Amino acid sequence: MIGLSKKKNIVHASANDLNASASSTSLKPEQDADGVPIPVVLIDQDSDSESTIVQLSFGDRLGALIDTMNALKDLGLDVAKGTVLTEGPVKQTKFFITRLDSGRKVEDPDMLERIRLTIINNLLKYHPESSERLAMGEAFGIKAPEKKIAVQLLDWRVFILSDFSLVIALIELDVDIATHVHVKEDGPKRSLLCVETADRSGLLVEIIKIIADVNIDVESAEIDTEGLIAKDKFHVSYGGAALNSSLSQVLVNCLRYYLRRPETDTESY
Repeated sequence: MIGLSKKKNIVHASANDLNASASSTSLKPEQDADGVPIPVVLIDQDSDSESTIVQLSFGDRLGALIDTMNALKDLGLDVAKGTVLTEGPVKQTKFFITRLDSGRKVEDPDMLERIRLTIINNLLKYHPESSERLAMGEAFGIKAPEKKIAVQLLDWRVFILSDFSLVIALIELDVDIATHVHVKEDGPKRSLLCVETADRSGLLVEIIKIIADVNIDVESAEIDTEGLIAKDKFHVSYGGAALNSSLSQVLVNCLRYYLRRPETDTESY
């Protein structure tokens, strides 16, 4: 099992912006010409020491989200409490969740991805118009994202979501989105890995696996999904220190090989 270091864990899946912490992230989705806002899902493991915080918004269109809470419970999670905040035209719903078996926050990347997919699946089910703003709308929505050019089926996986089995196609969207991979200095003890690429299911787990395969530790992660684009940041280290230039290049090359797209920006490397 691949896990994040317990030093500091943040996992964001948002559709608005990429910020240094969840507390500074604003859930103010943009709207297209047809008035469909970008769905925002934030999974935050840093702001509360006892629970994982899940924040949702889809303009002013979300209701009580009883079905979403039940779906999270079916994943073996307990929704301890929930809050609703209205900020202008945006209604923000926040859940505090823990694992039923241990009462602790969620730290397994596979479960974090299942939480993200469960929430997106419920958005597609109860707000089908969101499909044109989500990468998963290509496979399961009533209207595919307009930026799609071609779809290549790569693999199939089965996840148990809510009270039914859902087969999720791992698809590669060849959209007009360039892939960027950078490793930046961030002090003597860690480096900052920045990845921007086309979103797809399972992306978080696969990126963390690639990082682990080259024996690099992930200390924290910020996972932001902006419509069809995934903008991810990882604080990484090797042996308790920042990556040197050689190891940084190895990591970039591995991710570049896995994530490459027709319009990858070669200047990123």
